[in-house]
Amino acid sequence: MNWTRLLRINLNMGIGHNKDDKAFIEEAVAELTLVAGQKPKVTRARKSISNFKLREGEPVGITVTLRGERMTAFWNKLINVALPRVRDFRGVSPRSFDGHGNYTLGLSEHAVFTEIDPNKITKVKGMEVSIVTSCGNDDIAREFLKELGMPFTRSNSKKQITNNSDDKVKTS
Repeated sequence: MNWTRLLRINLNMGIGHNKDDKAFIEEAVAELTLVAGQKPKVTRARKSISNFKLREGEPVGITVTLRGERMTAFWNKLINVALPRVRDFRGVSPRSFDGHGNYTLGLSEHAVFTEIDPNKITKVKGMEVSIVTSCGNDDIAREFLKELGMPFTRSNSKKQITNNSDDKVKTS
């Protein structure tokens, strides 16, 4: 029973300076509902911070947690449809792990999902996708996500250094 698996996927959308715009918040909730297939929760500030002009109880973000079939459907949509639609996409960073086998991915535009109609967008919203695995180790989680189809970029810096040092040894 101790096998590697996806536990949940958390989607988070920050509201930012639009915390007073109720139409913006309703639009963001509706769009995240379309993307996730489940109604998100509006998160509120726990305490007041005067430097950020933030008061306790004001909305600060929208979040939804996906598990089971909805998580699997979203994973397939993310890997096969949304990420290839990102402009100049060359893969995701293999270094965005948290030390416990969980991976976080930031999307600067939520319009990469096919459920969002680009003609109806009033403001571009960013989104954060956190993938929680049962791995306790980043290396195991990286291999696991790679097997599930996560398009990681290749890190060639070590290979280039090794090849350059070999060339210098051979020529001298």
